[in-house]
Amino acid sequence: MKKIIVLGGGYGGVLTAKKLAKKFKKDSNVEITLIDKRPYHTLLTELHEVAACRTDEDAVKVDLKKIFAGKKVDVVLDEITNIDFAEKTLHSETASYTYDYLVIGTGCKPTFFGIPGAEENSFTLWSHEDAVRLKQQFRTMFSEAAKTADKQKRADMLSFVVVGAGFTGVEMVGELAEYRDDLCKEFYLDPAEVKIYSVDMAPKILPILPDSLIAKAEKHMKKLGIEIITGTKIEAVKENAVVLGGRGELVANTIIWTAGVEGSELLENLDLEQKGRKRIVTNDKLQSVDHENVYVIGDNIFFIPEGEERPVPQMVENAEHSAPLVAHNIHATITGGQLKTYKPSFHGAMVCIGSRYGVANVGTPKKMFKFSGFIAMFMKHMINMVYLVQVAGFNKVWNYMLHEFFHVKNRRSFVGGHFSKRSPNFWLVPLRIYVGIMWLLEGWEKLQKIQEDPGRIFLIPPAPTADATTAATQAVDAVNQTVDAHTAASAVSNASDAIKALPVPDFVTSMVKGSMNLMFYTNDGGYTWLAHAFQTGMICAEIIFGFLLIVGLFTAFSSIATVGMGAMIWASGMAPPEMLWYMTAGIALIGGSGSTFGLDYYVLPKLKKAWKKIPFVKRWYIYTD
Repeated sequence: MKKIIVLGGGYGGVLTAKKLAKKFKKDSNVEITLIDKRPYHTLLTELHEVAACRTDEDAVKVDLKKIFAGKKVDVVLDEITNIDFAEKTLHSETASYTYDYLVIGTGCKPTFFGIPGAEENSFTLWSHEDAVRLKQQFRTMFSEAAKTADKQKRADMLSFVVVGAGFTGVEMVGELAEYRDDLCKEFYLDPAEVKIYSVDMAPKILPILPDSLIAKAEKHMKKLGIEIITGTKIEAVKENAVVLGGRGELVANTIIWTAGVEGSELLENLDLEQKGRKRIVTNDKLQSVDHENVYVIGDNIFFIPEGEERPVPQMVENAEHSAPLVAHNIHATITGGQLKTYKPSFHGAMVCIGSRYGVANVGTPKKMFKFSGFIAMFMKHMINMVYLVQVAGFNKVWNYMLHEFFHVKNRRSFVGGHFSKRSPNFWLVPLRIYVGIMWLLEGWEKLQKIQEDPGRIFLIPPAPTADATTAATQAVDAVNQTVDAHTAASAVSNASDAIKALPVPDFVTSMVKGSMNLMFYTNDGGYTWLAHAFQTGMICAEIIFGFLLIVGLFTAFSSIATVGMGAMIWASGMAPPEMLWYMTAGIALIGGSGSTFGLDYYVLPKLKKAWKKIPFVKRWYIYTD
């Protein structure tokens, strides 16, 4: 039995464990274990949204047991305090774990560069607990300020300093600036009283971005009322002030430190070669240079690719690149395959400044493209969802969309509040029942005609019907054959009414005719068995889906089906103008209209509960919470 331990449930750890599980799926001689001190994976790049109350606290957490449900990975909750590389053993305070291959992905923690008081007197933003603590701090400061008459105390409470103007710092300060308006409205405060500062020792914010994007970011930050202070040494952090070199003290009761990171506490005690703030030195196979059975992933890697001057960056994309390579190399070592060399190709970076604006520099190493505003935010959300597909598939992507687009408060989304406006489903009950009755009657009427004459099952005859010109000619003939002018006029009118239908583009008509000639019509002008089956199915569907809408059962599916039926009738060229009403009403009923005074209220919760227990459903995350 070969034992592989992945230490750390961060971005790199989760992806590596999943890749290993896939490679060794059918190998009973390999045991894979992921160890982390928390039962959930944290989306670290979204913590600022929780801190500023844009998303729920659970939005950035993914249950590790959920991620690895049905997969060949054993999740162990424990905090490792030491690693004995000679004995190939990990130790915690209560247990020991032996391994043949170890993957280290313990991530980072904030670094304070030895600045006096920085660690003791500032908040950090590097864990779920940090984000929740900040969220509570913001609310406490605004609440207390609203009850304070002392102007100086009030000013201190409403002053916020974010130290560090890299990606984490800028995203936090931008999110806070938006949250300020919500809090001021809630606690009856004047937004002009609130002071928000972005402070950094570097000469400019977001230094890895092009100057043009930096300028746009600064412009938007200033528009949000953020004061930017760069190129200033931070000498100390007091309980309620940041001491700036040559500029005195910046007084604030809330100081947030986002100025840099270093390796986790565990790395301090490990006998491994490290460089650059406790990053483990690796070879080009991402093996520790000290132990070839120890691999490193994500932020813990210190490796300078061939032709580069700097080590790989500490960003999520590095974790996404390193995870499959480490999984491949471990698999190759065990099975006797060829190891691969780490040759990452990074595709740029994106940063959001609040919920509605962002900047992005993305592309390939040879050609990068600069975006800002809506496009940048769209790309950031798409990239996040691509990652979440890898972690927990449809389930987490759906939850992400709910938090980011459909359940947002105060229009805090890059698409505003257009998708978040909701009204009670009981308003849709009359519409649902009425649409159901109309479809039921439509199908029932056709069924009655068929019982009278089975040949009438087909609404579209094999031979082309008379066009408008022919119909008009017939009407004129009728005029010539009657002495009653009124009757002639009626004949013309009836001929005109007989051909009224919603217009269909020529290319759609051509496609429909081609497919029907191929599958529905015989050479002698008759109908195939498939035509009989299809038309019978359409009539039955109208009756069935109409009934389901009336009783409110499987309403979403039934509504989508009626829209589809309407589209097919339209494509056939036989749709009356009221078919548009059928289709648009069907679209309006898709979103849970059966959950009020309908059977969906009772049936769907039970079905969802049973569905989640099916092994392949859990394994592929095709369910919603």
